[in-house]
Amino acid sequence: MKAVFLLTVVITSFSSLIANGENFEATLNALKEESLVLKITEHGVVGDGETINTVGLQKAIDYCHEKGGGTLWFPAGKYVTGTIRLKSNITLSFDHEAYLLGSLKMEDYPTDKLRSAREGQAECLIYAEDAENIQFKGLGVIDGRGTPEFFPRNRKSRPGEEQKRRGDRRPRLICMENCKNLTFKGLTYKNPAFWGIHLVDCRDIHFSAVTIRFRDNNRNNDGIDLDGCENVLIEQCDIESGDDAICLKSSLNPCRNIVVRGCKVSSHTAALKFGTSSRGGFIDIDVSDCNFHDCPMGAIKLQSVDGGKLENIKITRITMDEVGCPIFLRLGNRGTDFANKRGQQGPIGTLRNVLISDIKANVTLRADKSPERDPEDEVSDKDLAWAGPIMITGIPGHRIENVILKNIQISFPGHGTGEHTQREVPEDVAKYPEQFFFGVLPAWGAYIRHAENITFENVQLETRADDGRERIVVDDTTNFQELSE
Repeated sequence: MKAVFLLTVVITSFSSLIANGENFEATLNALKEESLVLKITEHGVVGDGETINTVGLQKAIDYCHEKGGGTLWFPAGKYVTGTIRLKSNITLSFDHEAYLLGSLKMEDYPTDKLRSAREGQAECLIYAEDAENIQFKGLGVIDGRGTPEFFPRNRKSRPGEEQKRRGDRRPRLICMENCKNLTFKGLTYKNPAFWGIHLVDCRDIHFSAVTIRFRDNNRNNDGIDLDGCENVLIEQCDIESGDDAICLKSSLNPCRNIVVRGCKVSSHTAALKFGTSSRGGFIDIDVSDCNFHDCPMGAIKLQSVDGGKLENIKITRITMDEVGCPIFLRLGNRGTDFANKRGQQGPIGTLRNVLISDIKANVTLRADKSPERDPEDEVSDKDLAWAGPIMITGIPGHRIENVILKNIQISFPGHGTGEHTQREVPEDVAKYPEQFFFGVLPAWGAYIRHAENITFENVQLETRADDGRERIVVDDTTNFQELSE
């Protein structure tokens, strides 16, 4: 509200000056002088696609910060850099055809001045800690260029590199910790070597009209990772990721008060995922009006496996096309403690009070996307497991509670057999939670186990081919209701 008020004052004052015959150019200059703008090409930064500009960009950031804040203006060009560190009150503004390109040399991603990462490694292209009022905006591109050719997974040190470089040191695209008032508006983000946009213990965050293109670039290319973040709005974004697209994590603190709306999302793994790290929990999350497509490993995954509370979740008005398991809720006991990295077993968490409504989904087999597949070919158990039913499962003695699925239409591929109904589904209490790890389930529509107060209201499930399994299987569950209109 404060920002809107200030903008109104400026516009009103500006209009009054024009109406009163004040000099138009003088008025514009006065407004410009209120905020420092550095055109980076006038400050030693070269957009030739080859020069490493890390030092020049960091000097510009530091200068703006010392002056109380300002904007780094990137005109059209290709600006190569290693790790840069943003500070409070800094805006990065990109013109159309302005590219910030990650260096292809590992030595340009030092970590000696960065905090140790709670998960994974510390290397990243853009970094900030304990800062506020940072903006990314414009029509340009931030491209990590993190292909396996230059950043292979589990790489060994090259000749001349220090021993500490051994292991998987692929840099993230953006990593920000304990920051507030963050704005991501416009821009296209591409090709991280590891995770994409990773925000840890940050608050008051707005993503608007962001384009993410991380698919088929490297491994573990998550889209937006929010770890222990609060007061977040993600809206009107177009996300294609290799790994989880919109991923809420809680390695220490809870994610809470998060809204996702109006997004188009695809992923090799999950469009929307809570977890896997879930120590702090997920509270008060609202997701609506989204399209999830081309997600062969599943679409919606809500997981509490490290001791946190997953509560008060609303997911509504979602369409899904060409997805694997459409809805997967898992309460487990992996018990990882990310804060001290010693792996102590913590308490078992909770998963309750979830509403998922107004969903229309088309579940497909991975193999169907292969041009070599004959429709008459036998479907493998692996493909059937990926295209699994709705799965809601706790563990013995710890139940998922109070889940409502309402106004749901899901079309499944079928192809299950009567033999699959005899499978004993493993508990896998402490295993990393993926739905297909449980194998082919004895139901084609929904499998519910170790749960309480589960309601299906107007849930329409169908198969496109014959399936010898049950429509719904319920095990160790009290008060399961299936209601029709």
